[in-house]
Amino acid sequence: MPDLEPNPNQIVPFELSKHEWRERLSPAAFDVLRKEGTERPFTSPLNDEKRDGEYACAGCGLVLFTAAQKFDSGTGWPSFFDTVAGRVETKRDFKLILPRTEYHCARCGGHQGHVFNDGPQPTGLRYCNNGVALTFIPGDAA
Repeated sequence: MPDLEPNPNQIVPFELSKHEWRERLSPAAFDVLRKEGTERPFTSPLNDEKRDGEYACAGCGLVLFTAAQKFDSGTGWPSFFDTVAGRVETKRDFKLILPRTEYHCARCGGHQGHVFNDGPQPTGLRYCNNGVALTFIPGDAA
């Protein structure tokens, strides 16, 4: 599998077959990223991650968030008040009857989570992310 630039100047779509995604991802990451599943709350070690660094899509390595954008929402999932510009795309989700805004990695289309309007300033947003859909790049390695 190719190593993809975590911070490209231009985002070029990255696609694999279902079989290739299954080979690349753990079963839990495949369920979330490719089947739009949700991990159980308070199960991701990234929920408690406090170091400086970046959070990248576990599917393709595109950096979606920085540690400066992370906050403790108390929900049990890693949460961020903003994204790295141009790195996520959104769509409406009606799976729970009431509409929600779902967001995906702009490069590979991997499902990350949902965005809500109950976050802190300066955006007032809460990007509620599945930890298994992310990888953490420590600041000294970023």
